[in-house]
Amino acid sequence: MKKDLKTAKVCESGAAVSPLRRSLERFCENRSAVCAGTFVLLMLVVCGAADFLAPYPFEAQDLNLGAAGPSREHWLGTDTLGRDVLSRLLYGGQISLKVGLIATAVSCAIGVGFGMLAGWLGGVRDSVMMRFVDILYALPFTLFVILLTVLFGQEMWLIYVAIGAISWLTMARIVRNQTRELRTQAFVEAAICMGQSTRKIMARHLLPNLLGTVIVYATLTVPGVMLMEAFISFLGLGVKPPMTSWGLMIKEGADVMQDYPWLLLFPGAFFAGTLFALNLFGDGLRDAFDPKK
Repeated sequence: MKKDLKTAKVCESGAAVSPLRRSLERFCENRSAVCAGTFVLLMLVVCGAADFLAPYPFEAQDLNLGAAGPSREHWLGTDTLGRDVLSRLLYGGQISLKVGLIATAVSCAIGVGFGMLAGWLGGVRDSVMMRFVDILYALPFTLFVILLTVLFGQEMWLIYVAIGAISWLTMARIVRNQTRELRTQAFVEAAICMGQSTRKIMARHLLPNLLGTVIVYATLTVPGVMLMEAFISFLGLGVKPPMTSWGLMIKEGADVMQDYPWLLLFPGAFFAGTLFALNLFGDGLRDAFDPKK
């Protein structure tokens, strides 16, 4: 009934509603996805402003205090070196979220370029390129990241690139399939007949039509990338102390969880809550941009 009323209003006004606007309206109707997106935005703002919001420097130690539970001075307690847990969570969130965003951007750049090229070329070249993707799928991704980290060091920018460079395979498959469908559309064939170059066709016709799919999948890639960074940090191959990330804090908390459970509880809660919100936000975008709706 509500959809019929909306359609009637549009018809009465005579104004056409764009697909993007319809998708945004569907997303806004999904309250859980909106709340999840708000939570993610809040985490980005709070962690990004850690220099102003953190009550203590992330490396400040108080060895006389040691590991102490939550108090008025330290709302989430301190770790075994007397460092404020809340401050380290805010600074650690900067690293974890930055890894998620930058590595996902690298993943999207490689996956979209590779997928568009394979879908456009078609034939034998497409088959060879996708068999290459299948081979990479069969190899252990985490082992690749660990190997790259060991070979090139633990510089943060290398970790971003390493994780992003092995997270593009699913994106490439999705974009390739979408490109093959778009290539048969009338507007693409018209552009070919008009003599437009392949580069212009991809930039002006294919990429804008792929943008919704890419954005949706990118939001679903961020949690997986953050989880991979947490695993690498858990193995001691990620962030270098005294800087921290949520994954490193979880590792440090797991070592002393029996004596100081808050050192595992709070980082785990921040990390799990953010991953849950990102997945919920991504699911909401996927449903909103579903062309079948």
